[in-house]
Amino acid sequence: MLNQLTTAIGKLSPRLRKIISNISWLFADRILRLGVGVIVVALIARYLGPQQFGLLSYAGSLVALFRIFATLGLDRIVIRELVHEPASQKEILGTALILKLLGSTLAWLLAISTILLIRPDETLSHYLVAIIAAGTIFETFDAIDFWFQWQIKSKYTVLAKNTAFIIVTCLRIILISIQASVIFVALAMSIELMLGAIGLVIAYQFNRQTLLAWRPSFGRAKSLLQESWPLIIAGVAIMIYLRIDQVMLGQMVGDEAVGIYAVTTRISSIWYFIPIGIVSSVAPSITEAKRSSETLYYSRLQKLLNLMAVLAYSIAIPMTFLAKPILVLMFGDDYASGGRVLVILVWTGMFWFLGICKSQIWIINEGRTRYNLVEKSIGAVVNILLNFWLIPIYQEMGAAIATLISYAFVDYLMCFIYPPARIVGWAMTKALSLNFFIQGKQN
Repeated sequence: MLNQLTTAIGKLSPRLRKIISNISWLFADRILRLGVGVIVVALIARYLGPQQFGLLSYAGSLVALFRIFATLGLDRIVIRELVHEPASQKEILGTALILKLLGSTLAWLLAISTILLIRPDETLSHYLVAIIAAGTIFETFDAIDFWFQWQIKSKYTVLAKNTAFIIVTCLRIILISIQASVIFVALAMSIELMLGAIGLVIAYQFNRQTLLAWRPSFGRAKSLLQESWPLIIAGVAIMIYLRIDQVMLGQMVGDEAVGIYAVTTRISSIWYFIPIGIVSSVAPSITEAKRSSETLYYSRLQKLLNLMAVLAYSIAIPMTFLAKPILVLMFGDDYASGGRVLVILVWTGMFWFLGICKSQIWIINEGRTRYNLVEKSIGAVVNILLNFWLIPIYQEMGAAIATLISYAFVDYLMCFIYPPARIVGWAMTKALSLNFFIQGKQN
């Protein structure tokens, strides 16, 4: 069987083999974090208890609301520019680095200002937000990862960041064993990002590249921001309906409710590495297909959506029945009430899987960033309104229901409201109905 597999792989084109290898490295990265990271998070949640773990999660969610300013929506745009203008890679990357540094500094300042405003008398909350937000500064060096993604060499990013992850995982276990305060647990989060940045620099130099050759350009910065500003605002909207539920739970119910809700979101989002890893690896191939044939472009996009639907169903159906036992096993009886919440959130993943394909491939390739801005902004408003209505009545369950409705509306239903996106909406419908599977059986 091994020989047959080797032979089959050998028949693939060099580019396809490179894509498969890239996906494998990304999956290995997430599987390691899934296997080790979730265990450590469970230990931290058990050690801190719902109240303090909720406070930590609240601080992390508040920082996340502003993290888009650290990325500036540049990820797919920069990679696309590298594909189209390989000769200008030093200018593109140098400009991206400077923009990310300025953006991450802004994110840090906004996070601190916000926590001082909404919880003026809670010193511990101030420290937690300041420490966690400091980690966004080190995300500046994720600009190096753009180069690795462009070269389809994600293994170097995986090695760099997982080395940091393993070191900090050991540190977290030590912190739990010595019963360190929640402040040090938060500090470990920023240390991991710092070590990851150092690892990326080393990996880049290992590939005989140097940051000293990067040359930022004001003209290039202006060009990138002109295209990315709708993505920045859309990113703020995305973070709102991804994280505002925990912030609103903390303000309207209390940190203990945030702790229970946070562990359910961690389990339900474990699987999100799957679409991210696949899309980041196949996106360059689909982008190239568009340049040669619209038919080939949409054919590849449909196949990707079909794959996402199958994977999402494969996760959501069994998790519907196993949610509470898994939650209690991992986090303890203190978090048992989150079982029903988890059932709702795992079905949210269906729309997340499909939405990643739309936002990271179709919207970028079609230049529909303003549409992305509008739909995400509407989704954020819908999510906030639903949370205001449902959280006082159902608490954590209300936040989960609001999240599910918001995801379905933004990632799927909005396609049919906006005429140019209907082609993607129908492609998603075919994927959701498993139409491709039925046709395959008939043939």
